[in-house]
Amino acid sequence: MSIIHAKDINEKTPWQGLTPGGEIYEGGTSKLTLTGQWRVNRPTWNSALCRQCLLCAPFCPDSSIPVKEGKRLDFDLDHCKGCGICAKVCPFKAIRMEQEVHQ
Repeated sequence: MSIIHAKDINEKTPWQGLTPGGEIYEGGTSKLTLTGQWRVNRPTWNSALCRQCLLCAPFCPDSSIPVKEGKRLDFDLDHCKGCGICAKVCPFKAIRMEQEVHQ
């Protein structure tokens, strides 16, 4: 059985070329899928209110809150789906949700 790579699957892929059940036998495919356009609400981060407690980062189901050298950075909006969990867990109200405006 040959390995099917997520980057090679599209609407023109014949069914004969897919694995049973359409399974993809490779890891890290979420990095290839930009899901930010699915959002209805967008998180905004107020760095002045943020105390860098980092409670938001582990609660994010999409890993959309990058942390570098022990400090959180602004959102990775390419992968954020706008669930609002980060805003709910922030004790300092440094994150709020706003309606997304798609261009």
